[in-house]
Amino acid sequence: MREISGKTQVVAVALVTALCMLGDSMLYVVLPLYWQEAGLGSLWEVGVLLSINRFVRVPLGPLVGKWYERTGGRAGLVLAVVLAFVTTLSYGFQGFWLWLLMRSLWGVAWTFLRLGAYSLIVAVADEHNRGQLMGLYNGLYRLGSLGGMLVGALFASWYGLLPASLLLACCSLFALLLVFLYIRPGFTNRTAAAIEEGGESRRLRLWRQAAMQKTMLTALIVTMVYQGMFASTLSRLVEQRTPFLALGGIVLGAAVLASLVQGLRWCWEPWAAPVVGRLADRYGRRKMFAATLFAGALLFALIQAGVPLGAWFAVLLGIQLTATIITTVMDTLAADEAARHANSTAVMTFYSVITDLGAALGPLFAFWLDEHAGLSVMYVGLAAALLLIAAAWSVRQRRESLESAP
Repeated sequence: MREISGKTQVVAVALVTALCMLGDSMLYVVLPLYWQEAGLGSLWEVGVLLSINRFVRVPLGPLVGKWYERTGGRAGLVLAVVLAFVTTLSYGFQGFWLWLLMRSLWGVAWTFLRLGAYSLIVAVADEHNRGQLMGLYNGLYRLGSLGGMLVGALFASWYGLLPASLLLACCSLFALLLVFLYIRPGFTNRTAAAIEEGGESRRLRLWRQAAMQKTMLTALIVTMVYQGMFASTLSRLVEQRTPFLALGGIVLGAAVLASLVQGLRWCWEPWAAPVVGRLADRYGRRKMFAATLFAGALLFALIQAGVPLGAWFAVLLGIQLTATIITTVMDTLAADEAARHANSTAVMTFYSVITDLGAALGPLFAFWLDEHAGLSVMYVGLAAALLLIAAAWSVRQRRESLESAP
């Protein structure tokens, strides 16, 4: 068997993830505006559909983690590609219960994709390049978000959900070629015997560690804010501020404007995320994490500050930039924790479950708050939450610096 470098495998699994998530990414822009075409009866159902895949991933994560602990095989990635094709194709049909089933199956697919990628990165990376490889993965798989949001939004606006879903579903099948050509059949470095040896007591000690608890609590809140609440309400936020915008004689609606704001992030992320990873490796991950959280809190507060329209869109792009930095550094911090323990897959499984839970709760809270309090109140609350987390990490960073000083 020909030798495949670790970096090549990371690139391959990132592109597999990108192709599989085309349909899911389309929904975050299209569904909040075209929910009636999908046969839905209210915005609350939109929140459920955008959240159910993440709730499914919460109990499923440990089971899939066990799969990779014992097999480490690419069969899980093959299953994920097949499920991604089926679910993306189904978005062209109507009915809440059909959509609920398909969104649940997408949750299964994403669990296999995410934990497979985490297991591979922890296995092939070391202390000096972990941030870079994690950034490379985060950057490349977001090409799927770019394609799904831009192409999906345009096709759904011009031709409807069925043609858009059919196009993106066919694209996802190309991921099978990448799986078989560039990813080794086994990519974890743990054996079943090593996993079972003292496994239960080791797990209990692991979850009681203060550093682990702080990292996971932060991951829960940050993913709730960025991946859940901000991503799911961006198109409605744009619609409230400017339902239509004329640029050079072309009138752009809220769905396209929101997809452009999201899409610009996916344009810069393939090169920006690896740069962020290298900078975090060089200058300190915790310091960069705390500083970016402070910046994010300020930007979320400015959304409701009544700034001019051009500056307002700049604020949205600033939030997207902080999302790139925070996601890459937070994933690397979790991988650092995993590398310090014998069963790294168990740590990354727990991290995946926590981030899934945060991202699942986000859309539900967002649409509930939108209906009962309004987006203005919600975004002020998000700014306050990020400010508190930033302060906590800043205090932790200073304490560790003092302890390490001679």
